[in-house]
Amino acid sequence: MPKKVRIALDAMGGDVGASVVVPGAAIALTRHPDSEFLLFGDSKLIEAELARHPALKAASRVIHTDVAVSMHDKPSQALRRGRKTSSMWLAIDAVKKGDADVAVSAGNTGALMAMGRFCLRMLPGIERPAIAAIWPTARGDSVILDVGATIGGDAQHLKTLALMGGAMASVLFDLERPTVGLLNIGVEEMKGREEIREAAELLRNLDLPQLNFIGFVEGGGIGKGAADVIVTEGFSGNISIKVAEGTARQMTEFLRAAMARTWRSKIGYLFARNAFRALKDKLDPNKSNGGVFLGLNGIVVKSHGDATPDGFAYAIDVGYDMASYDLLNKINQMLHRDGSALAQTAQEAVS
Repeated sequence: MPKKVRIALDAMGGDVGASVVVPGAAIALTRHPDSEFLLFGDSKLIEAELARHPALKAASRVIHTDVAVSMHDKPSQALRRGRKTSSMWLAIDAVKKGDADVAVSAGNTGALMAMGRFCLRMLPGIERPAIAAIWPTARGDSVILDVGATIGGDAQHLKTLALMGGAMASVLFDLERPTVGLLNIGVEEMKGREEIREAAELLRNLDLPQLNFIGFVEGGGIGKGAADVIVTEGFSGNISIKVAEGTARQMTEFLRAAMARTWRSKIGYLFARNAFRALKDKLDPNKSNGGVFLGLNGIVVKSHGDATPDGFAYAIDVGYDMASYDLLNKINQMLHRDGSALAQTAQEAVS
């Protein structure tokens, strides 16, 4: 009998909590029937939602807590007040204890990062976690990191992000030598902040056989799929991905308005509706939901706080894949093979 994938859910996280988390888990269960769920949160609210999804109820266990991390809490406040008792902490702690293979939360990003780091600790050689998102592009999916785990970072941090992102892309996309680019305001070597230029020099000098550093990538290159991995610090990464999501929604609204403007456009839509549906499906931000916290000694997936049940299900899908293919161990092995690139990074940071 195949091993079950155990998924811990913060059922109090996000803008609406259990009313999205539970139906999202029900959707994910239909795609991954070998899943088991631990749902942490207010048992009355969770059980009320589970009553509508008997298959999920049979595959779930509810652990009650009435302590939730607010979307407005500062990370330090959340860690101080919600440690040991909040639904977010308990979901992460289930991974630490071995009761779950992955934790998924739509809650406060800063709090999730702080609790994940405090509870699970970091992988050897990594100082700060990063959220890595899978983003659809014109030439296939790309990995983008960091999209909001930590703000700022020096050249060494950017270099470590490149190594982790490259390892993730190698495993997920089955690439022997994924291309990696640093997000910058121009492709010329003299452009950008000093730490970005220094990081580029470090990556060129590293010259790893499992990573192909191509230099700088401008913002417009993300959608074009200019690299398999786009590296930036959390502030600009978070803005970039949210601008892309907002633009996708804007395009959908523009198309809907244009198709309803005249009777001729309405007739034209009838002939082209399959193409428009395919475009809408491609632009749907929910299908890119689920950022992986790389660098933690455990798998934690961050969903958008305003995700729909479908969107939250996609975040669970990401966590399921990470656990099923043992990506944490594979990424760790890849980062430390051939003389240990991360050990070299850590030594450079000390010297």
